[in-house]
Amino acid sequence: MRAIEIYDTTLRDGAQMRGISFSVNDKLKVLRLLDDIGVAFVEGGWPGANPKDIDFFSEAKKIKLKTTQLVAFGSTRKANTKVESDPILAALLRAETEVICIVGKSSAPQVTNTLKISLDKNLDMLAESISFLKSEGRRVIIDAEHFFDGYMADSAYSLKFAKVAVEAGAETLVLCDTNGGSLPEQVFKITKEIIEAYAGTACKYASSSLTPIKIGIHAHNDCELAVANSIRAVRAGATQVQGTINGYGERCGNANLISIIPNLELKYTEEKLKCLPKDKLKHLSSLSHAVAEIANQHHSAHQPFVGASSFAHKAGLHASAMKKQDFSYEHIDPVLVGNATKIIISEQSGVSNILDWLQKKKLSPKASDEIIGEFAKTVLERVKKLEHKGYSFENADASLELMVRKLIDVEGSAETKLKAYKPYFKLVEHNVYISNGEKTEATVRIEIAGEEIHSASVGNGPANALDKALRKALVNFYPKIEEFQLLDYKVRIQDSSLGTAALTKVQVNTGNLAEDWDTIGVSTNIIKASWDAIVDSIEYGLIKYGVKPVELA
Repeated sequence: MRAIEIYDTTLRDGAQMRGISFSVNDKLKVLRLLDDIGVAFVEGGWPGANPKDIDFFSEAKKIKLKTTQLVAFGSTRKANTKVESDPILAALLRAETEVICIVGKSSAPQVTNTLKISLDKNLDMLAESISFLKSEGRRVIIDAEHFFDGYMADSAYSLKFAKVAVEAGAETLVLCDTNGGSLPEQVFKITKEIIEAYAGTACKYASSSLTPIKIGIHAHNDCELAVANSIRAVRAGATQVQGTINGYGERCGNANLISIIPNLELKYTEEKLKCLPKDKLKHLSSLSHAVAEIANQHHSAHQPFVGASSFAHKAGLHASAMKKQDFSYEHIDPVLVGNATKIIISEQSGVSNILDWLQKKKLSPKASDEIIGEFAKTVLERVKKLEHKGYSFENADASLELMVRKLIDVEGSAETKLKAYKPYFKLVEHNVYISNGEKTEATVRIEIAGEEIHSASVGNGPANALDKALRKALVNFYPKIEEFQLLDYKVRIQDSSLGTAALTKVQVNTGNLAEDWDTIGVSTNIIKASWDAIVDSIEYGLIKYGVKPVELA
């Protein structure tokens, strides 16, 4: 078994992504999650750069980490300071982490054009910084910035940079594709040459008193190659991979550890590469979603391995094949990474999709296979008719389930003796009044158990006002309604060429921190579409929470 050290830099490099701003508490939450899954190193930030990172390292000391080494990040000393008085190195030491990662420029053009110092002085800064931190009892990792660009421009200098890092006592030399422009074959070739020179048992220093350095990879995703480049570096012999959860990072992002880890562990079985402790891989999906939530980022449904659609099958042909052979359209068992196969119901579905979906939802009528098959055909026909009218159920599973429950009641009750749906209220009328551009008033009249209930609410727009008014009318009969709420509301025009007369699709997301569901309404009247989606969202929530409908008059 070959161990690959996973070095997570979500809290530093990932935080440089536009739209992400972690609080100290956010960073502590992410640190705990990464420790729980068994990441080897977590880069907490640059303690000399801002007060937030200083506070984070202070608070992080109070956490007893189980598997993770917390790393403070900084740079080599400045050109005009001595190591003993350099503010960057002093801040790194105050963070009190056992491991420190410092970045240095390994590209000759970058040294002369950006730092505007001599090549030798840059190497002196590197050597002195490593030696000083080592003398203070720290383990040192070197991020060789612009390494691949620098190597292709002046390989002799980049090799000299690596040699200095080895001689000064760095533990790991990380080759950085800082601009994200290197190709996999370039990364493989250069990484292999560095390893043959300075790392492993066959390297130049193997028989000397110096300990061979470990080699790592730090790739950026500007050419959509960060994952491929990271894997190629490992194939060349690198033993540390730096990256971020979900590929967060500046510009186009960093190497996505969520894709790298399962690729290394599940695809290179003969080499037995191990990135995480035993039985931790199955928590990858939950980690990915949790970090996205903390970062306040939408989690891509199409993200490989962990996305909601990663193992989702929409075409009827695919669903049929999947029932016969699981791996027909899945490259791994999704359970290995904490995901699951999903059968999507749409107008492109076949009866196999419907049958599988009914079984998983436990909505198959209690009847013969023939009757169940006929019912599945009825469901499929209804889906196709509704999608032709503008509905789309692949992202509105709750509305689909309600529609099927109503069909079971209407189409299947005589033969199956299964009543799957009862209404929670009867609508008398609802009205919306828009008095100005700021607030909207909605009134709702409904009947429950022979009693007519009238309620009114003011909201930010028609949907919010209707939702509040309906909830106010229902809450005394169904108190559980307070345990979930409307989370998101989206409107899409189906045919913009019709202007204000166009068909409108409204999608509502409802739930709480633990779970959520989506419902849909479609109409040329946006109020009607909103009302239908909201009613579905509430009725589905009550069903989900096991609330029985009050008998209507």
